Parts: sequence; structure tokens; C-alpha cells
Amino acid sequence: MTILIAAATLVDVTKIIKLYDAKTHLSDLVERAARGEEFIIAKGDEPKARLVPIAKRARPRAPGGWEGRVWISEDFDAPLPREISDGFEGVS
Repeated sequence: MTILIAAATLVDVTKIIKLYDAKTHLSDLVERAARGEEFIIAKGDEPKARLVPIAKRARPRAPGGWEGRVWISEDFDAPLPREISDGFEGVS
């Protein structure tokens, strides 16, 4: 929620919700957060978490884009040398 104070100063107001109330009304809080509201969830008087809307990407992700910048060697999935695989398997 944004409040207009004085001439044109905008201040964001984040609501503090007790943990019990957040659990009881989680579905409603998630819907409100998706519409742009932010909430601080507190246990007792101690803030524990923040519920915020997920930012939308400016443009959708496109697959690829690393062509010519990354290469994978032919032996990428070949078995590891014995001394390295023994270390992974805990063999001394």
C-alpha cells in the first residue's frame, strides 16, 4: 500500500501480520500479495519473514543464447579416473 504524504512524497506501508493470523488467512494474503501488497510476518513482536509479490520479467526468457560461447568436450560423460571416483565413493 502506498500513502501520499505532504506534497508528493510517496511512502510504502508494509502491514505486519502475526504468524497465527498469517497461517489462518494464508490464501487471502497470497492473493493480496499477488496484487501488489507486501506483508511482514511476525512471531510475537519479532519480524520473521516478508510476503511480497513475485516480480514479472520484462520479457520472456528465450532458450539458447550461449551458442559459440560454451563447448562440451567429447569425453564429458566418460568414467572418472579411479583416484577421483574412489574419493567420491569413500574408498581410501
